[in-house]
Amino acid sequence: MLKLGSLEIEPAVLLAPMAGITDSPFRLIARQLGCPAVVTEMVSAEGIIRDQGGSMRLLGFEPGEHPVIAQIFGSRPESMAEAARRCQDLGFDAVDINMGCPVKKVIRSGSGAALMRDEENAAKVVTAVRRAVSLPVTAKLRSGWSPQEQNAVDLARRLADCGLDALTVHPRTRNQFYSGSADWRVIAAVASAVKLPVVGNGDLRTPEDAERMLGQTGCAGVMVGRAALGNPWLPGRMAGLRDDPPGREEILRVFCIHLEKMIDWMGSPRRAVMRMRKHAVWYTRGIDGAAALRRGLKHLTTPAGMQRAMAGLLLGN
Repeated sequence: MLKLGSLEIEPAVLLAPMAGITDSPFRLIARQLGCPAVVTEMVSAEGIIRDQGGSMRLLGFEPGEHPVIAQIFGSRPESMAEAARRCQDLGFDAVDINMGCPVKKVIRSGSGAALMRDEENAAKVVTAVRRAVSLPVTAKLRSGWSPQEQNAVDLARRLADCGLDALTVHPRTRNQFYSGSADWRVIAAVASAVKLPVVGNGDLRTPEDAERMLGQTGCAGVMVGRAALGNPWLPGRMAGLRDDPPGREEILRVFCIHLEKMIDWMGSPRRAVMRMRKHAVWYTRGIDGAAALRRGLKHLTTPAGMQRAMAGLLLGN
């Protein structure tokens, strides 16, 4: 069990926040397939406090997503505190502070992974958020900025003293982005350095990987990210709540449900189909004939057409 203050996650498996991917429809699918807890896409604190439509849309969730954690990013302690308060008012189960995003437009404002280079401000952000809400507060870190600037252990110790309930560690540097290998030794070092629960993230592709990470690092839980693209069954399998990988009929069934939820969420069948094109690629990865589907996706504009194309590939219909 992963205990984040008053929030208990059992088994200790979470779906990682992924920009442009972990929207409400995807999170609902993952929860229905056995994922114990989900996290929103990262949302700008400045956008939240200004009630910007895009930011508030990212914070929309359905009752079936609980437990659902809001991930926010920003560099101004007062803005992060106010954004966290609003997340609490919206009914989220916890708030996570992003200190790992490597994207230039995020780090230019001193947010995301840039906070790891400014430990003093990182501590101020965590302290402000902790004082603002009664919800569990967590943070997600990388190894550091570069191979020469790996400060995850030192920063974890400092943030632990600011009242965090848990830390998630993605053991790649900012300069790695998502390339190369995740160095699980960093997760182990952080887990042994702080008394907080530490969640491991990075290079988790199978249920066996999750077991190995737990055994090798001493982390309290795991967070699966990109391996769940087109495979929303994976977190549930890591949690031991599902057994075998899905067959083609199951893939088609879940894809169609995902598409329906996306239509409801987007409020436009055509826009939903456009957003689901990338998911169609992921759901059919490794299946013979998928290349032809990918080439034809740009021509699909209706839900019925997309469902027919998927059925044709998966079932030969």
